[in-house]
Amino acid sequence: MPAIQRSEFSLALNQVVTERGINQAVVLEAVENAILAAYRKDHPGIEIEEYTATLDKNTGEAHILHKNKDVTPPGFGRIAAQTAKQVILQKIREKEKEAILSDYRTKVGTVVSGMILRFAGSNVIFDIGRAEGIMPLSEQIPNERYRLNQRMAVYVVEIRKGLKGEDVIVSRANNGLVEGLFKREVPEISQGNVQIKAIVREPGNRTKVAVYSNQPGIDPVGSCVGQKGVRVQSIISELGGFEKIDIIEWKTDIKNYIAQALSPAKNVDITIDDKNKTAKVIVPKDSLSLAIGKEGQNVRLASKLTGYRIEIEEEETQTDIEETEEKNSK
Repeated sequence: MPAIQRSEFSLALNQVVTERGINQAVVLEAVENAILAAYRKDHPGIEIEEYTATLDKNTGEAHILHKNKDVTPPGFGRIAAQTAKQVILQKIREKEKEAILSDYRTKVGTVVSGMILRFAGSNVIFDIGRAEGIMPLSEQIPNERYRLNQRMAVYVVEIRKGLKGEDVIVSRANNGLVEGLFKREVPEISQGNVQIKAIVREPGNRTKVAVYSNQPGIDPVGSCVGQKGVRVQSIISELGGFEKIDIIEWKTDIKNYIAQALSPAKNVDITIDDKNKTAKVIVPKDSLSLAIGKEGQNVRLASKLTGYRIEIEEEETQTDIEETEEKNSK
């Protein structure tokens, strides 16, 4: 029977084996299985288990055997050649995807630049270079609007098994995005002179970042804010422009740390119960709304940041005390 052209077959086989690093036996077995499937398609009803396909790795010539008898149909060489070509191309694509995913496994936990390619249901699909990144609804910033060809930074969360193999999952809501943007914008962080100790976040609304430095002469908060706020403003812009970021100095003294965490509220008086990990905070009347925040957001994030349940009470003024004494005297 006619053989697959040796030059084409040998070249293709050599490419996947030598250049792509795919095992030759794996390729040949895949081609043989595909050729057998092609034969079965043209001969429905046969007991395929009784048939085998053989492929000469030097010439590319294919044969169909039934109980060791050659039953290769006339003209089957052309079908075999097409099948072999398809299988080899498929193996190349699989190897390329494997290499790309291997590369992106090293990028898990980092921030990359992406461009929105399309929408698949509630998922946003990004072009992130050599691969596509999938951003599920759970990884999106609430109320953030996405449009085609929009460019934005995304955080590589993981490589996850999907319906069609493995997918690169990216996020805009993950705390890692904020950390990655600070590393990108603040040289003192990327160089290790300033450390991010903790991040708590309600995506799209507010984030608190606790920073620390043991290097003399380095102001960790000032380094992150930047001259005239240029660094933190750049990060806020990358997050869509609406998310507030409070940068506070991490402290070993819990009272001091809680006071910092309640920023922008000031002049607070704190009593700590270490056993129950609670903090009673007395706040001046003019700072009460700042300490609590909109819908309790500021105190909620401060509690998450410090690990203490924070109970806020308004400071009694002299007038309050006099009014209370007057009521009690009646």
